[in-house]
Amino acid sequence: MHTEKNIAKRWAILSAGVCTMLFAGIIYAWSILKTPFAAESSFTSSALALNFTLTMSFFCIGGFLSSRLVRLIGTRFTILSAGVLAGLGFVLSPIVGVKGPMALYITYAVMSGLGIGIAYIAIISTVNAWFPDRKGLSSGILMMGFGASTLVLGNLSDKLFATGLGFRGTYTAIGVALCVVIALASFVIKTPPADTVFPAEKKKASAKTENFEIRDYKPGEMVKRFTFWRAFVALVCLTAVGSSVISFARDLALFVGAETALATTLVGVLSVCNGLGRVITGAVFDAKGRKFTMISASVLTVVAACTTLVAVKTGSLVVLVAGLCLTGISYGTSPTISAAFTSAFYGQKYFATNLSISNFNLMAASFVATACSRLLTSSGGYTAPFVLLLSLSGAALILNFSIKKP
Repeated sequence: MHTEKNIAKRWAILSAGVCTMLFAGIIYAWSILKTPFAAESSFTSSALALNFTLTMSFFCIGGFLSSRLVRLIGTRFTILSAGVLAGLGFVLSPIVGVKGPMALYITYAVMSGLGIGIAYIAIISTVNAWFPDRKGLSSGILMMGFGASTLVLGNLSDKLFATGLGFRGTYTAIGVALCVVIALASFVIKTPPADTVFPAEKKKASAKTENFEIRDYKPGEMVKRFTFWRAFVALVCLTAVGSSVISFARDLALFVGAETALATTLVGVLSVCNGLGRVITGAVFDAKGRKFTMISASVLTVVAACTTLVAVKTGSLVVLVAGLCLTGISYGTSPTISAAFTSAFYGQKYFATNLSISNFNLMAASFVATACSRLLTSSGGYTAPFVLLLSLSGAALILNFSIKKP
């Protein structure tokens, strides 16, 4: 039977998960980390944008493989091997990847993206197993760490590029740190004992309960549900807005008139808001329920896209700051909603695999980011990309109104 010590242990495991996610989220700092590659003549802006798309794609594939690896070799060795793969990808990127786009795709996108994707799902599913009574909050806090990485490690990397450590030394330091942190986490983050009894889930009076049968859906059953695909497409549309802006946030700030240092800082601000959005969304999901949270996220994304489009049209740096903050918060809603929605609608038993399938929305959204990059090149401005993103956010709002039961 459970002990108070077992219950208290979950907060230490959550803390370890947040720390690990902080390092794993470095792949979202691509708008900063791509700077040295952009200086090489062999890399075009389209090639660098495609690297982000491929990174997100292999991140999703890694997540899908994660639950199977956990069953085959256990949680510890899955997380440990993921850390080695991700770290090695970063170490090799400035050595091999600098030779051309294909080499960069193999080292950064395939190796690091795959490794971080494997660790991401293994950590979230294991840590969330300790919080069946607070799914939204647990997911939000974990993903806050993932989202905050750009501010902490992205800005640190930008400063280290200009020191004696340089481009190669900085990437090597990131790779080693990533490997060490994830490896240490593999010894701390464990599944709860089978006989552990957790506190009952507390529903606040303001929470909206939905009337449907609660049961565990196998992955095959989940993907046959039309509701799942409506939610999936809505998440693609929501995620596409933040994913696209993140991929060119620094360049966008420079376009509107920000100084180089401020442009880099604004990427970090977007990251902070991203992390903040994840925590807020988790708390709102637990307090207000699924429907309120998903519709509110869609409304926020529409407002974020509108605000940033106004900044582009007027050239207002102040409005852009507001737009980036709103975009960061709205982007932070997507991963938390994905995790909490999957758990609430399709159960905990097959959660790891179901979540990895749901997270393929990141892959689809990353292709929108590539499309926005091409629109930017062809149109010569940011208006066309943001019109596309605004249309997608509107589509997500309409879809979310139609989601009622699994």
